[in-house]
Amino acid sequence: MDLEHKFSRFDAEVTVEGHRIEGYASLFGACDQGGDVVASGAYARSLARLAGEGRAVKMLWQHDPAQPIGIWDEVREDDRGLFVKGRLLDCVERGREAAALIEAGAIDGLSIGYRTLKATKNDKGHRVLTELELWEVSLVTFPMLPSARVASKGETPDDAALRELAEALEGMRHNLAGV
Repeated sequence: MDLEHKFSRFDAEVTVEGHRIEGYASLFGACDQGGDVVASGAYARSLARLAGEGRAVKMLWQHDPAQPIGIWDEVREDDRGLFVKGRLLDCVERGREAAALIEAGAIDGLSIGYRTLKATKNDKGHRVLTELELWEVSLVTFPMLPSARVASKGETPDDAALRELAEALEGMRHNLAGV
């Protein structure tokens, strides 16, 4: 089983209260830098299966399975995408660090770890992901879907340079992975 990752920034409606966070980990219909589009309903079976088995989607730091940093209390699909709401654990060092980085605006990315179960190609040549097995949602530095970002953050030349660097790194990672 190959674990894939999709990156998106916190949606404009993200809130950070103390150590509680919420936002969109995936936006339906948005083409990411790898040419993939997640279709509405792609997570439904996976979320139902996890709930039926009494398991939950994991919250990780930068997709590192050795670094769980919190709990997703709510993971659900809505009309926009995959909405997540959870809390960073302050009893975990990396959880405290993540909270500080989010509150300072240094980290604003969410990324999903999943396995593709069903996909098609659309008329634009994009891979349309229609069924995914969701494993985890991580807080990340460089998200892959740059169109969804925190609205209250101003765009500075440094932000643009970092986005360009993130796009280049993601392109290199996809080329190395043979995607």
